Amino acid sequence: MLFLVVALLLLGIVVGTAAYLPWPVTLVVGSAIALWLAVFAGRERRRRERTRRA
Repeated sequence: MLFLVVALLLLGIVVGTAAYLPWPVTLVVGSAIALWLAVFAGRERRRRERTRRA
């Protein structure tokens, strides 16, 4: 949960500074955050499936 809070905080910072950054930089940073959140969600889903089976 702490990781999710940090990710959302970083997203807020990036969105807030997006007006001052060039578009390519904003897109790269936004994509990196989205990828990190997707990996996190996938790991959480796998972890929950393992605990259900036991």
